[in-house]
Amino acid sequence: MSRRIKENSNKDGVDRRGFLGCMAWAGTGMVWTVSGGVLGSKAFGQMPDHQMGGAAGFSFVQISDSHIGFNKAANTDVTATLQQAINRINALDRTPDFLIHTGDLSHLSKPTEFDTLDQVLKSAKTGETFFVPGEHDMLADNGQQYLERYGKGTKGAGWFSFDHKGVHFIGLVNVVDLKAGGLGTLGPEQLTWLQKDLAGRSDSTPIVVLAHIPLWTVYPEWGWGTGDGMTALSYMKRFGSVTVLNGHIHQTMQKVEGNVFYHTAMSTAFPQPKPGSAPSPGPMKVPADQLRDVLGITHVNYVAGNHTLAVVDSTLAMTSVSRTSLEQTANSTEVKIDNFSFNPKSLTVPVGTAVKWTNQDDIPHNVVSTGKKFSSAVLDTDQTFSFKFQEPGSYPYFCKIHPMMTGTIIVEGKTSSTT
Repeated sequence: MSRRIKENSNKDGVDRRGFLGCMAWAGTGMVWTVSGGVLGSKAFGQMPDHQMGGAAGFSFVQISDSHIGFNKAANTDVTATLQQAINRINALDRTPDFLIHTGDLSHLSKPTEFDTLDQVLKSAKTGETFFVPGEHDMLADNGQQYLERYGKGTKGAGWFSFDHKGVHFIGLVNVVDLKAGGLGTLGPEQLTWLQKDLAGRSDSTPIVVLAHIPLWTVYPEWGWGTGDGMTALSYMKRFGSVTVLNGHIHQTMQKVEGNVFYHTAMSTAFPQPKPGSAPSPGPMKVPADQLRDVLGITHVNYVAGNHTLAVVDSTLAMTSVSRTSLEQTANSTEVKIDNFSFNPKSLTVPVGTAVKWTNQDDIPHNVVSTGKKFSSAVLDTDQTFSFKFQEPGSYPYFCKIHPMMTGTIIVEGKTSSTT
């Protein structure tokens, strides 16, 4: 490489300015190795070549949340940062066996976004690529385009399994039919399939599970978890080695419970706040000189059986970054969408009122009546949706993309006026 380390204050072999020059400012990916039941991970560029698998093992690469099509201030060129992540993969002397993408390939599930993603991934010097969908990949058509492109040979909404050199991989889908205020969900059909898929496996088989939303509950207030995830994991209690790889939250978080190691990956597009450190999740603009702190570098070793599990459990240590505060509602018939919330959350209007929702977020949302009275298209930044309420009553609604977002319109009968 032509770039050199100029400042190495942390004694980690990476200086901040050099890191930014190599990776722009977005997230990196993880290189995973499997050898004799042992799983280990390193950020790109942090693993010596001789550790990249061997005669008895192999390696694969995880990337996540590329959000192709996003172009807001948090990252105006997500295609370039994804390409840089792929360049890191290609720079490895030992080629990984395959690549996995744990969801939110696109931002608005537009054909042009998937086309761009395909072009970038074609340059990856790996074998096959495996995908699980994120909620942003299901926006336009309930995931039909995703399935046509990336779901060939899968079951249901895109779940699948395969074996590779003695390890059993399972791809799960937990972004379909999200409920108001709820978490991700797998559903009974997929759970039945999963139980049957595992039934014939030996207890000593290493299991690797892929999904978009974390299967464990990271932060329910933001919808960061899967409601029936523990049911799925209960089928895996008998296995000595279970590793669960997720995306969705755009930051590295790790947890160990018994035989299960959980790891959520960074995004190649933009970071999100640490759980509870901001009013809501969403794209987080970070000064360039703080990027290294935001992303971090983690190292995990997972040893099956009775061996020691060594984990550097790293969440992103972010300083408080101010985000645009909610504007006061200027018009009592308007609901503004910002910071992953509806403002006002509850709005009372007379019969015959047309209520307008305006998305002021950098992330797309929609407005869906829980009683199926109205439903908007996906609203990108500054787009609006209106609905005229002709009947009195209470109309709860939510964002089907981010179901922790809920609101209510209360419609009252017309009051008599006096002159």
